[in-house]
Amino acid sequence: MKPSRVVAAIGLCAAFAAPAWAQQDRLIRFGHLNNPDHPVSFGVKRFAELLSAKSGGRMKVQEFPSNQLGNEMQQQSALQGGVQQMSAPATTSLAGIVKEFGLLDFPFTVATFEQADALLDGPLGQALIAKLPEKGLVALGYWDLGFRNVTNSKHPITKPEDLEGLKIRVIPNPVFLDTFKAFKANPVPMPFAELYGALESKAVDGQENPFSVILSNKFYEVQKFVSGTNHVYAANIVLVSKKFWDSLTPAEQKWMTEAADESRGYQRQVSRAAAQKALGDLQAKGAQYNALAPAEQGRMRQIAAPVIDKFAAQYDPTMVKLYKSELARIRKQ
Repeated sequence: MKPSRVVAAIGLCAAFAAPAWAQQDRLIRFGHLNNPDHPVSFGVKRFAELLSAKSGGRMKVQEFPSNQLGNEMQQQSALQGGVQQMSAPATTSLAGIVKEFGLLDFPFTVATFEQADALLDGPLGQALIAKLPEKGLVALGYWDLGFRNVTNSKHPITKPEDLEGLKIRVIPNPVFLDTFKAFKANPVPMPFAELYGALESKAVDGQENPFSVILSNKFYEVQKFVSGTNHVYAANIVLVSKKFWDSLTPAEQKWMTEAADESRGYQRQVSRAAAQKALGDLQAKGAQYNALAPAEQGRMRQIAAPVIDKFAAQYDPTMVKLYKSELARIRKQ
């Protein structure tokens, strides 16, 4: 064989031997609705650093915070269509495609962060994740968003009756709607991106979110009263487009899974520290804060109990049984 042909043959063999990812950099568009100073954004940045290190710089994450790629529902559709690669929405946004995610929205389910982590990282959280691939999504775990609290422009919420008649913006989610209807509030579902304007124009009287979200989005500018209701623990879920996931090599999938696992503890730590600091910052900026007395929180739990029973009856009985057994387990710890 002529030398030129030998060289060509070697080159051809090398081309076939080289793994696909060695010739292709991956650009991951990671969108979310929070601002760049929010703990979700810090989680995205840590995930990006870890993934870049594991992949030798071949997998790059480009962050799109602050609804730049649309609201939660628009980003969910973009992931399902393969147009966007990743997002980190609140788990509440998934109840529209897997209704059993509503189990995580039940009011007064967990009382501590330790209980929340045990519920999400255990069998129930994993069983919910297992339902997503058939909907075009892959989940890599849960991040902390925090306990949700009510703000409004009218008066402090010290007891359930204080919610009566208030127009409260809620996530477009049936459990949230019925929970606030049980408190005789007037729940108004709307996308998060529209919320500040609605509060400013008094189209709604109040809203409910974790302290970090309230601070990061400057709701204190248009909401005087912040009440520590701790009515729902909220988590974000790290989502990947299944179309994108299926295009990855096993090595790339492994790197992404590891980066997500390793960034989870960091994100939770940052988020919980930020929540504590956010409450102090809100008060420093003029917000009037009150904590709900345990007895009044107990009354709220009793008022909301029929909502839990109603939705539990609509869900997969196997999932409801798992939910109840997991709650019993974590409350003993």
